[in-house]
Amino acid sequence: MTPQPSSINSISLHNFRSYEDATLASIAGSVVLTGPNGAGKTNLLEAVSLFAPGRGMRSASLAEMVNDSSGKRDFAISINMSAADTDTQIGTGVAAASPGKRSVRVNGVAAMIADFPSYMSVLWLTPAQDRIFMEGASDRRRFFDRLVLGLFPDHAGHVARYEHAMRERMKLLTSDGTIDPAWLSALEARVAEHGVAAAAARRETALALQPLIDAQTDGLSAFPRAALAVLGDFENLLAKGLPALAVEDVARGALASRRTNDASTGRASYGPGRTDVHVTHCGKGQSADRCSTGEQKALLVAIILAHAQLIASRLKRMPIILLDEIAAHLDADRRHALFEIIMHLGVQAWMTGTDRSLFSGLDGMASFIRVNNAQFNVE
Repeated sequence: MTPQPSSINSISLHNFRSYEDATLASIAGSVVLTGPNGAGKTNLLEAVSLFAPGRGMRSASLAEMVNDSSGKRDFAISINMSAADTDTQIGTGVAAASPGKRSVRVNGVAAMIADFPSYMSVLWLTPAQDRIFMEGASDRRRFFDRLVLGLFPDHAGHVARYEHAMRERMKLLTSDGTIDPAWLSALEARVAEHGVAAAAARRETALALQPLIDAQTDGLSAFPRAALAVLGDFENLLAKGLPALAVEDVARGALASRRTNDASTGRASYGPGRTDVHVTHCGKGQSADRCSTGEQKALLVAIILAHAQLIASRLKRMPIILLDEIAAHLDADRRHALFEIIMHLGVQAWMTGTDRSLFSGLDGMASFIRVNNAQFNVE
């Protein structure tokens, strides 16, 4: 079955970030948003990102999303989208009476954030991610976990339950009171169960992505080929061919043997909370953290494009891709190669930049929108 195209046809924003009331209608194909810094381009991309599970591409709190100047506590975003020749109206936001709770409606009927993957998939690349190869392992895990979530909707739940159980274990180990061995063993069993599930999903995603990255970059000199390796205590055991239940057994034993050490250091010395995602520039045989800024950006783009193909092949539906300030650190050849791949894949991409000329390769093939003071002008 050929993947069906997905696209947003219109979006309306009320009291969201810099937007009081704005509507962008009759959207055709990919979208290029240009305008000065602070005009509202990234805010619009963030609004679209809220139609994916989680807290959006900025991981902001609900209070941060409300328009500061309004004096109100509510916001609303509504999109009309098409997928498989079916139009769907989806809305999300918070009500003033319940500012700490985000609601969702699909075609006027109450729904849940967890329902979003049934209707659309949203991927993104932001300037904040440009430095993930230079930052700590936790940044790379968060980036990769977002990719995993596109294939395994329950992944976020496993990660959250693993982290909660690990925090409870550490709280118990570092407490001054008497430790209940049965409760500690129960927590370690939960750490093992959800940690192994998270590790297995990470490993499967990396294995599925690699051949698509290879195919995407073969013969295309503009983008380097990236080699992915998910390295961690549980992932390494799974890589040896151990079944998940056997890994859980090993993990419980390892956690139990590290209780004294973890209690003295105040941190966990074992588990998927230590997992790292290693990326190598294959053409240079060089770790990504040793590559130039432009090469690091190109590696990220190659991974995101391969992930879009993976989503399409698994879900039989093209994702929507958000590329904030995508032209930064990409030379002309890489920009044009990116535009050609977007057009070839048939995905709807939302791209931002201050300079329209950087997107000249998309003239006649994308909708160009000038954004200024949170208002839209179709060019």
